[in-house]
Amino acid sequence: MSVVEQYARAHIVTDAAIPEDETIPVVLRYDPDSDPRSIRVRLPGTHEWTFSRSLLEQGLRAPVGSGEVRVWPCGRVQAVVELHSAQGVSVVQFETKTLMRFLRRTYLATAPVTR
Repeated sequence: MSVVEQYARAHIVTDAAIPEDETIPVVLRYDPDSDPRSIRVRLPGTHEWTFSRSLLEQGLRAPVGSGEVRVWPCGRVQAVVELHSAQGVSVVQFETKTLMRFLRRTYLATAPVTR
């Protein structure tokens, strides 16, 4: 099975000096050989969060949370991922279609091969 890695642009809500309409690069990663139930999200200059793929999927429809991560829909076209760490909280706003595309690719990567 192959690793799925998708680069995305997102808005981050933070106290840092980032202009409001500027987007940041985010890496979404899924490695079915390492952990087929989890995905990873990496923001620039911070550590990587690992959490359940189903948490992300459920969070696109209704608010959910587990431990350091919370996900919820924000209007019709956006979703929010809230990531907690010892350094603080990062609130990241994605386009829902970006996250859905990533999830679709993860399921294709684990689809059984038919002969």
